[in-house]
Amino acid sequence: MGSLLAIDAGTTGVRALRLSASGTVEQIAYRELTQSFPEAGWVEHDPAEIWQLVVATILEAAEGHSIKAIGITNQRETVIPFDRETGQALGPAPVWQDKRTAVWCRELAAGPLGAEIRKRTGLVCDPYFSATKMAWLLEHGRLDGAVAPALGTVDAWICWNLTGGSEGGVFATDPSNASRTMLYDLEARAYSPELSGALGVPLDLLAEIRPSAGRFGVVAAPELAHLAGVPVSGILGDQQAALFGQRCFSPGMAKATYGTGAFVLAHAGSQRPVVPDGLVASVAWDLGEHAGDHDPFAYCFEGSAFIAGAAIQWLRDQLGIIEHAAELEGLAAQAAMGAEGLSLIPAFVGLGSPFWDDSARGALVGITRGSGRAQLASATIDALAFEVAAMTRAMASAGIALDELRLDGGASV
Repeated sequence: MGSLLAIDAGTTGVRALRLSASGTVEQIAYRELTQSFPEAGWVEHDPAEIWQLVVATILEAAEGHSIKAIGITNQRETVIPFDRETGQALGPAPVWQDKRTAVWCRELAAGPLGAEIRKRTGLVCDPYFSATKMAWLLEHGRLDGAVAPALGTVDAWICWNLTGGSEGGVFATDPSNASRTMLYDLEARAYSPELSGALGVPLDLLAEIRPSAGRFGVVAAPELAHLAGVPVSGILGDQQAALFGQRCFSPGMAKATYGTGAFVLAHAGSQRPVVPDGLVASVAWDLGEHAGDHDPFAYCFEGSAFIAGAAIQWLRDQLGIIEHAAELEGLAAQAAMGAEGLSLIPAFVGLGSPFWDDSARGALVGITRGSGRAQLASATIDALAFEVAAMTRAMASAGIALDELRLDGGASV
């Protein structure tokens, strides 16, 4: 039968998983992705490095095996400017955590356009989402001089490169990613020309929207010549992919992912939902012709906390109190009384759901003479739990009945 290959292009690293036809993981290849912070509030990735890591992990995971199909999942709201004619990225990619458009978003949110964005897209006007990043790149000339300029999310960048890049690559995305751009109308199930015009992002720069499940193209990348002709058969944003992978197929089923950030998604049914305060709504997936007897389209409610596992990286990389993330739990266990009143507010890049305050910043509260490395480790673990609790409480207060909560993500261990 051959194997399947899943590409997971996340915020802190890229994975490739080789799976048997029955879904058993046979091999995992991983490479860490460089994070850049050129100015306060800015977070950037190198698009060329993302593609290089995709190639490297595919080569490792697929070595010596017959691959029958490839799927892509990805960090969602990050924007990659590139030229489809030359194949070159046109500068760094502003990451979903990036806050460079925060002031503009606050101005938009206070006016009538903010209400229109909420009504059409199910999102709030926040720099988290793609559209204002796209507008910033255009305003600052990042696409000037490009013969065939494009603004793609990470999935579209990978799909385009996989299927041949400047030599006939397919520039496409799916509704789960498109619905995170702040340009997608949940009712029309398409990009909104009105929001495109209002925000100054021409729709002809964006990827074509196709169903999440289905043939996007075939591998034609020169770096992966031995996989030429293998179909790219699915794209789904990472959080929606976790919802699907956790088999949350009915309204009220929910999952929490403890990754770079913490994300709680609940299945919201096949009809556009009313979005409660403090949360957003997105497309969960579009199964297209592969839905069988089920409705192909599903929506989801979502709460997003921007910093979760990234706080553990902060303890490791900036403070140096651990050498490896896996050491955190053992260190926290050394504090017999837990955090002992120490509280970490991980608002390093603002607060997401249900607060939506991009001006908030992190704080460490309750420091005493007895506060040390172990107490800080314990407080960090507590913070991850409190973030998820805030989001599930927001869902409960909005009358969303959560039947059960399924957990995943690197930090969930």
